[in-house]
Amino acid sequence: MFDFNHALVRARSHAPFLSRALDRLPDLEALLATGDVEQALAQARAAGEGIDDTAVALRRERLALALVIAVGDLAGAFPLTRIITELSDFADRSLDSAIVAAIRRRTPDAQPAGFSAIALGKHGAQELNYSSDIDPILLYDPDLLPRRERDDPAEAAQRVARALMEIMSSVTDEGYVFRVDLRLRPASEVSPLALPFEAAITHYESSALAWERAAYIRARAASGDIAAGQAFLDTIRPFVWRRSLDFGAIAEIGRLTTRIRDHYSAGQAIGPGYDLKRGRGGIREVEFFAQTHQLIHGGRNPALRLRGTRASLDALADAGIISTEDAVVMGQSYDRLRTLEHRLQMVADQQTHSLPTDAQALDSVAKLEGLSGGAELVAELTEISETVGRRFDTLIATYAPTDAVTVESNPLALELETLGFDQADALAERINAWEGGQYRCLRSAEARDAFARIRPHLLRALADAPDPDRALLRWEQLLAGLPSAINVFRLLDARPGLLAVVMRVLAHAPVLADELARRSDLLDTLIDRSAFDLPGSVAEIAAELSRGEAGDDYQRLLDNVRVRVGEMRFALGVQLIEGQRDPLEVAAALSRVAEGAIEVLGRAAIDEFTLNHGVVPASDLAILGLGRLGGAALTHASDLDLVFLFSGDHAAESDGRRPLGATLYYNRLAQRVIAALSVPTAAGALYEVDTRLRPSGAQGPISVSLESFERYQCEDAWTWEHMALCRARALFGTEADRAALSTIIARVQDRARDPAKLRAEVLEMRATMAEHKPPKGPLDVKLARGGLVDIEFMVHFLQLRDHVARMPDLGEAVQLLEEHKLLPTGIRSAHDLLTRLLVVVRLVAPDGMFPPEASRGIVARSCGLESWDVLLDAVHQARHCVALAWGQVFDIELEIEA
Repeated sequence: MFDFNHALVRARSHAPFLSRALDRLPDLEALLATGDVEQALAQARAAGEGIDDTAVALRRERLALALVIAVGDLAGAFPLTRIITELSDFADRSLDSAIVAAIRRRTPDAQPAGFSAIALGKHGAQELNYSSDIDPILLYDPDLLPRRERDDPAEAAQRVARALMEIMSSVTDEGYVFRVDLRLRPASEVSPLALPFEAAITHYESSALAWERAAYIRARAASGDIAAGQAFLDTIRPFVWRRSLDFGAIAEIGRLTTRIRDHYSAGQAIGPGYDLKRGRGGIREVEFFAQTHQLIHGGRNPALRLRGTRASLDALADAGIISTEDAVVMGQSYDRLRTLEHRLQMVADQQTHSLPTDAQALDSVAKLEGLSGGAELVAELTEISETVGRRFDTLIATYAPTDAVTVESNPLALELETLGFDQADALAERINAWEGGQYRCLRSAEARDAFARIRPHLLRALADAPDPDRALLRWEQLLAGLPSAINVFRLLDARPGLLAVVMRVLAHAPVLADELARRSDLLDTLIDRSAFDLPGSVAEIAAELSRGEAGDDYQRLLDNVRVRVGEMRFALGVQLIEGQRDPLEVAAALSRVAEGAIEVLGRAAIDEFTLNHGVVPASDLAILGLGRLGGAALTHASDLDLVFLFSGDHAAESDGRRPLGATLYYNRLAQRVIAALSVPTAAGALYEVDTRLRPSGAQGPISVSLESFERYQCEDAWTWEHMALCRARALFGTEADRAALSTIIARVQDRARDPAKLRAEVLEMRATMAEHKPPKGPLDVKLARGGLVDIEFMVHFLQLRDHVARMPDLGEAVQLLEEHKLLPTGIRSAHDLLTRLLVVVRLVAPDGMFPPEASRGIVARSCGLESWDVLLDAVHQARHCVALAWGQVFDIELEIEA
C-alpha cells in the first residue's frame, strides 16, 4: 500500500518548492492525502482549461502536474517510466500549444502547419527529468507556414520561434513551463532560431559533427507538424544510422566523454558535490554506453534504433552485443540515478544534478528519498558509480584510443627485415609510395595518420600470411578501390584481430577480396558476435532482409536486401576460409539466403506492381527453383535457376486502374521480380537469374499458368527437362499452389518410361554436354568426368526409371539410392567430398585451376582432409568410384582422365 501521508510530510519538510505548491493547490493536496492519485493527475492535466492565455494555462498545468507527479513518486505509486513519460508527454503538449499560439499571434485564422519541433536528448527519448530543459530543433517549410501576405517566410518563422520561447520560458508570477535551449540546432552561433527543412537536411548530409549524429539517436518529431518532422527524420536517417562503421565518430564520442570527465573533475569524487549526471559512473555514462553501441551496430540492425536508454540496453543484450548482466546492471543503475536526480530537483525546482555540498542540505535530500541521511545516500552512490564507471572505462579504452601515434625508431626497411621479409628495401619503398600519393584514399593527412596507427599490425599480419606476396597485392587492390580508407583503418585499429582475418581473405579468396575492394563496409560484419554463426531458417532470413523502418520505399528495400545479402554471403565465405564451417553447411546456408531474398523481393515486387495493375482474382504467382537452388546447395558463384508460374484462369484480367490480361500480367510481374533480384542498384548487384529452364526454353513466355506448365511437361517436354524437374522445389507461392506444383512434378516423374530409350537419351545428353562444356581446369569437379554432373545424370536417370529417391537434395537422393542398391556404396561420400571441394574452389580458385601453394592447405582442411596431397588422392578415388557406378548404371565404361 502506498503511503501518501508520509510522502506529503517529506515533501513539506524537505522540498520548499513542493511545500509552496501544496499551499497554492489545497484541493490537490486533499486528493493526494486520500491516495486518489489518478484523480489528482486528471485534475492537474485540466488545471489550464478555460484559460485563453496559453502561457498562463500551461504554467498552471505545469505546477499542478509537478506536484502530483512528485508526491506520487515519493509515495511509490508511480514507477520511473510513468514519471518520465508523463513529464515528456506534457512537454509535447505544451510545445505544441505554444507553436499554435505563436502562429496565431500574427495569423489568427490560420490552420497551423509547416512548423515542426524535433525533440532531442531526454525529451526525444521521452525520459525527461523532473526539472528538465528541453532541447528542440525548430524547422519550417516556407511554402506551408502560415504568414501574412507581406511577410517573408524566414522572418515569419523567426517570429514564431521567438514567441514560442517567450510562451515557454519566460518566468512570470505563474512560474515557467520549460526552459527551452535551442543551441543544438545546426551552426547555432550564426543560424536563426528556426531553420528551413531543406537547409537542415543539407547540413546533416554534408557538414554535421560527430556529436550531432549521436544526438539524433534519440530524435523524435514531437510537436507541431509531426508528419513533416517525421519526413525530415526519415530523410536524414542515413546520416544517423550508417551501415559503414565510422570509428572516427565513435572515438570522438569517447573523447568527448573523457573531456566531460576532465571538465567536471570537481564532481567526480563521490561525496558532497558529486555530479549524478556528468560524474564518473553517472547518468551520462550509462546513456553513452548504450548510444555508442547503438552507433556502431544500429546501421545494420534496425532493432537497435531505440530512443529509450533501458529499451536500448535490453535490445543490445538481445542482439548479443553486450552481456545480459551488463544490460541489467547498467539499467538498474540508470533508474536509481534518475530517481535520485529527481529528488535533487524537487527541492527547489532547479535543473541541478549535483549533491549539495552542505551536510544539512545533503541530509535533507536523503530524507526526502526516505533514507536515514546523507551518509547512506553517498554510500549507495559510491557503489553505483563504481559499477557504471568500470564498464564505461572499458568502453572508452576500446573506442577512444589515445591520440598518440607510435613511431618506430628504426627505418621501415629494418622493421620489414626483422619481420622476415625478403628484399626489405624494395618493399619499404613500395609501402612508402602508398603514403606518397599513389592511392587516393591515403592523400589526406587524417588518412595517413589513421594508417600509421595500423601499419605495425598490418606488417605483422602480412608477414604471418601464408602467401605474403599475394596478400600484399590484394591489399594494394583494396587500397586502390577505396575512395576513402579512414574508416577502414580506424576499424582495424579498434579491432586488430581483424587484420589477420583480412590478410587470410586477401591471400586466399580472390572472390571475397574483390567484394571487399568494392565494399569495405563488409568488414563491419565481422565485428559482431554472430559473424561466424550460420543464418537461420528461410523465414528468419526473410524477416531480417525485410527489416526496415516506416517510410522505406521500394528502392530502399532493394538496396537493403542487396547490402544484407552481400554481408551474409561475405560472412559465409570468411567462415569457409577460416575453417569454421563444413562447406556443405555453407552451401545450404547460401541457398536459404537466396530463398529469403526471393521471398522478400517477390512480395515487394508484387506490392509495387499491384499499385497500378491491381490483382488477378483467384490467381497468384508461384516460383519454382531448379538446379543447385532447387537442391539447396548453392555456391558463391551460383546463378538462380527459376521458373515463373501462376495459378487461376489464364484468360482472366487484373482489377487495377491499368488492367492486364493474366498472361501479360504475370509475364510483366515476373520481369519485375527478375529485375528486383538481378538489376544492380546503388548498393551493388545481387544474383544472376537464369530462366532458360522454363517451358519452351528461351523462346517461351517467362511465366505460364500451372495448367499450361502441366500440359507442356506431360506432352511436349524433353527428357532433359524432366531430369531438371528432379531437383525442382516450389520456393514462392501459396500453400495451395505449392501443393499443386508438387502434384504436377510427381505426375511427370511417375510416367512409365522405356528404360532403353531413357538410357540412350541420357547418355546422348551427357556426351553433348561433355563436348560443348569441358571442365575449366583440374579442379572443376562439377564438369570433369567422374564429377558432380555425372552423379546428377545417374541419379536423375534412376529417379525417372525406377520412381524412387525423389527428392531435390542430391546428397539425400544418392543416400537413398545406395540403400536401394541402385548405386554402389561410396557414392554419397564421393558426392559430399566433390561438393565440399566445389564450394571452396568457387572462392579460392574460381578458374578451376590449382590454387597457389599457400592456399592449398585451406582447401584441404575445408574438405576435412589433412593435406593437399591427401585431398588430390581422395578426389581421384571419388571420381573413380563415380566411374565404376556409371558402368554399373549404364553398362558403359567411363574414362577418367588424370
